[in-house]
Amino acid sequence: MKAAICTTYGPPEVLQFVEIAKPVPKDNEVLIKIKATTVAIADSRIRSFNVPSSVWIPARIALGLRKPRKAVLGVELSGEIESVGKDVRRFKAGDHVFAATLKNFGAYAEYKCLPEDDPIAIKPTNVTHEEAAALPIGARTALHFLEKANITKGQKVLIYGASGSVGTYAVQLAHYFGAEVTGVCSSANINLVKSLGADKVIDYTEPSFIEKLEMYDVVFVAIDKFPFAVCNKILNEKGVYLNVTNPIKSLRQLWVSLISKKRIMMSENVPENADYLVRIKELVEKGILKPVVDKSYPFGQLREAHHYVDKGHKKGNVVITMD
Repeated sequence: MKAAICTTYGPPEVLQFVEIAKPVPKDNEVLIKIKATTVAIADSRIRSFNVPSSVWIPARIALGLRKPRKAVLGVELSGEIESVGKDVRRFKAGDHVFAATLKNFGAYAEYKCLPEDDPIAIKPTNVTHEEAAALPIGARTALHFLEKANITKGQKVLIYGASGSVGTYAVQLAHYFGAEVTGVCSSANINLVKSLGADKVIDYTEPSFIEKLEMYDVVFVAIDKFPFAVCNKILNEKGVYLNVTNPIKSLRQLWVSLISKKRIMMSENVPENADYLVRIKELVEKGILKPVVDKSYPFGQLREAHHYVDKGHKKGNVVITMD
């Protein structure tokens, strides 16, 4: 089968198209013919090894010393189950599914085997495979953290990076939970963020944008370019700071969590099961949640798609079609 492998750390040109053996499902696995995948920030960061300096050494050990330990990247997919192992009960051949593959990667290929108890769910009926592939990582990340923040109706929520792959879902979900949502994005994405349910939108490219900020019950940082010093000033006494991009608390964040009633929550692994995806499917089918696809590229243009994502200006998600 066709696949793209990452031969070393570096620019998109390190991605090479090769033929590898088609996987065979184990007794507890399903074999998925992939219809679409994405270029997620995780793919771009691992390919280039662009990680925060605070986690450089452990990341190098975990991901691979000279090249990615997992040669085939790709952390989310949508496709059709071609066959199942003898012990599989949740799925059958012909089922259309979407899945998160962050644990072992591997979606940059024509086929992928996954255990049936991994984050796999039946695809929402009202979206295409291209749209469904854009759901598993961003949507479940937003849902996981917003629920941990215990958002209640009427709370004021600020979402920084509201037009990105996580931010677009965070805006929709916070609006669904009844919060008063303020999104922060560039001027080019204001209309998009408003259309997703934001009550207010602030353009971070304006020199005076900090002055437009108010006091918030939740500050959700989807892109780690918003200084914590600013976030702390605009966070209410018992407010919640959510940073979904950085797993390590700074000394200042640790101090604030010790001397105040504010909750400081950093990036963490989302549970690797299907629960969130099943709920996301329901939200999509009810029209509450919709994926935002910026651009779609054929598999043969995977490098071009990575170049586009590396620029850091994508809206929502960038999708790769496998057919």
